[in-house]
Amino acid sequence: MALLARRARRAVSKAVSLGAGAGSVELAIPAHFRCPISLDLMRDPVTAPTGITYDRESIEAWLDTGRATCPVTHAPLRHEDLVPNHAIRRVIQDWCVANRSRGVERIPTPKIPVTPVQASELLFDLAGAARRPRDAAPRCAEVVAKIRALARDSERNRRCFASIGTGRAFAAAFDSLATAAADAGRVLEDILAALACMMPLDDEAAATLGSPSSLASLVAIAESGSLAGRMNAVLAIREVVSCDGAFVDLSGKVDEIVDALVKIVKAPICPQATKAAMVSTYHLARSDERVAARVAAAGLVPVLVEALVDADKSMSEKALAVLDAVLASEEGRGSARAHALAVPVLVKKMFRVSDLATELAVSAMWRLGRAPRDGGEEDDEVTRCLVEALRVGAFQKLLLLLQVGCRDATKEKATELLKVLNKYKGVGECVDSGDLRGLNKLSA
Repeated sequence: MALLARRARRAVSKAVSLGAGAGSVELAIPAHFRCPISLDLMRDPVTAPTGITYDRESIEAWLDTGRATCPVTHAPLRHEDLVPNHAIRRVIQDWCVANRSRGVERIPTPKIPVTPVQASELLFDLAGAARRPRDAAPRCAEVVAKIRALARDSERNRRCFASIGTGRAFAAAFDSLATAAADAGRVLEDILAALACMMPLDDEAAATLGSPSSLASLVAIAESGSLAGRMNAVLAIREVVSCDGAFVDLSGKVDEIVDALVKIVKAPICPQATKAAMVSTYHLARSDERVAARVAAAGLVPVLVEALVDADKSMSEKALAVLDAVLASEEGRGSARAHALAVPVLVKKMFRVSDLATELAVSAMWRLGRAPRDGGEEDDEVTRCLVEALRVGAFQKLLLLLQVGCRDATKEKATELLKVLNKYKGVGECVDSGDLRGLNKLSA
């Protein structure tokens, strides 16, 4: 390390002497100051056991991809093996100061990463503060602010906190304050903001947030909290409802959760919150047909159909997944059949978004075109949907889907749809379903 420092100092003096001449000579960064990965000036140099020095951000990004080797020597390397190289960092800072007149800014001294011991002490303080009967809220807010600030300093700090169960500690503190403190609304939002940094949560943390008191607080924040608080509450609800072990605790709060999620989808506050609300609604609707009927009764089907007209890939897949799950209920199918855009939008999304979106669209059309469960005749609404599907080109797209291949479940639904559609094939001519901009007027 001392040898590298002496060589770097010689490189500094050489670079400065070159820069002292004509102003047209471009200032070159000494080779020892460049990270072997990014080839940029190192801002936080760390040295591996192999003796190679890297910039911390670059080498940690390398290791995060699963390549647990030194990029230069290919020797085994772990995060814990990296040691800060203060000597090189100080020389780089001296070089920056010496070339300030040439537009080089001095790199700041990096903050010392948090250690597992320090992180554990903060979690111990948080657990103790949450158990205090009187001043739990202010003390928890103080500790949570410290943890969140440290976790946001660097990805290394965030991983350190996540590895020791900080998500479970935050969930326990949230549940404790939600149960005992009636005026802890602001602190609960702070905990949710810090909890979002630790996602995805494990089953234990999600189950803790699934307690009745925690769910009541999550729903209240999702409906009437600050914008950031509402977004973080929806993210937390998503973690709870997507955890299989936690769903059994939702039986008494499903209606309230559905109302809060539908409110977020109908009146978006940000794309992240909308997508999280859709994922949560999908898990709820898929789990029980009665929940799917409740979602339909809340008026979400028309919102999903209209959102699909010009949604991007991610939003389209999530909206189609929710729509398919809601159509499992008679209420959902009735709402979709009554919407003029439902069938054209579903046909449009086939082969235009992704394989997943195509399968979801086929499943949704299959639900809309099914005969009643009691084996009776198809009603007028079902017939109208089938005729509309033919007119916008569903028959041709389903045939193409069988030719290019798909999953067995989708193949069965497509085959059944084709058999039903074939009965109405002579009703009307097919039209191009590619441009649905004018069809928005039909839903008015």
